[in-house]
Amino acid sequence: MALYRRLTRNRHVFRRQSIAALYSSGDLINPNATVLYSPLINPFQFSSSDDHNHTLNSRKLLTFYSPHSSRIELSGFRQVLHFSTLANSEEKKKNEQQKPSWVDTYLPQKIRPYAHLARLDKPIGTWLLAWPCMWSIALAAPPGSLPDVKMMTLFGCGALLLRGAGCTVNDLLDRDIDTKVERTRSRPVASGVLTPFQGLTFLGFQLLLGLGILLQLNNYSRILGASSLLLVFSYPLMKRFTFWPQAFLGLTFNWGALLGWAAIKGSIDPAVVLPLYVSGVFWTLVYDTIYAHQDKEDDLKVGVKSTALRFGDSTKEWISGFGLACISSLALSGINADIGWPYYTFLTAASGQLAWQIWTVDLSSRADCNRKFVSNKWFGAFIFGGILFGRLL
Repeated sequence: MALYRRLTRNRHVFRRQSIAALYSSGDLINPNATVLYSPLINPFQFSSSDDHNHTLNSRKLLTFYSPHSSRIELSGFRQVLHFSTLANSEEKKKNEQQKPSWVDTYLPQKIRPYAHLARLDKPIGTWLLAWPCMWSIALAAPPGSLPDVKMMTLFGCGALLLRGAGCTVNDLLDRDIDTKVERTRSRPVASGVLTPFQGLTFLGFQLLLGLGILLQLNNYSRILGASSLLLVFSYPLMKRFTFWPQAFLGLTFNWGALLGWAAIKGSIDPAVVLPLYVSGVFWTLVYDTIYAHQDKEDDLKVGVKSTALRFGDSTKEWISGFGLACISSLALSGINADIGWPYYTFLTAASGQLAWQIWTVDLSSRADCNRKFVSNKWFGAFIFGGILFGRLL
């Protein structure tokens, strides 16, 4: 009998410790709060005389339910416990946050901060910058021919370098703001891992490599490419003055739609490349507005502006309009380029992908906003595939 009482006593202690561990934040003061009951931890009863050091926030259980009960009452309020789901979701979130990128795994420690500064661990930005270049190069190919592989390689490397340079400029100018935003406070310059001088030196290195690529293009393209630097350096400042920084990002990120055609043809055809460029700007307004919803609470605190704050609850209506304008401009560019029918098949698929993003995105969820943002690499791939097969067939 004594052994039975001892085992029962230990069982109650274990239950109380489990509850205390899961609710160590102390969020048990709301008398109306309820969650689902989990059979993994049974209801229990204890008095103030039992194991005083292990009581849950010094609260007594007033009412005892059998192990098959679905509710527990704690000192005048009810809590329905779903411990297994809560613990698993918190553990999963923690593991995702701690998962190292390839930069942390494979690169030497001295190089890692510079790789993070250039966002080498987040290639989506490079994809979004490269796709308009690839569209334009493929569109400039003669009917029945593949696009110029050498030129695509040069522009791919250029996109990587220019994106890294743009991120470096952004982090240098925004270092005081980044320390106040949860998502950005761990960036190398904001966290103090790199000094502003080191960031500036790295920026010069990236621009020097980019100049080497630009000098391999024709004179028209060199002038056109160099003129984009004004946008690269001014974009990070726009969030301080206007609610439309995403539009300026669109003008910057889609410059390759003009440059790619010029690198092949030696000039631009406004009837083809201007609608292509405009389509990219509207595309950017879609994906970067979704992206900006991740930081809207922090943006309000620090006083920076974005289309996410400008549109608010009307965001989906606005980006639906931008998406329609994007697809219409792409169709107009294809018609003016006299491209084949496969292009319009792929354009339909791309339209579906864009519509899926807009209709299903949960703008209150940072994780879902990021997922939809990253999925835009597939939109770019659909358009490139359409241009490729439209030229070949």
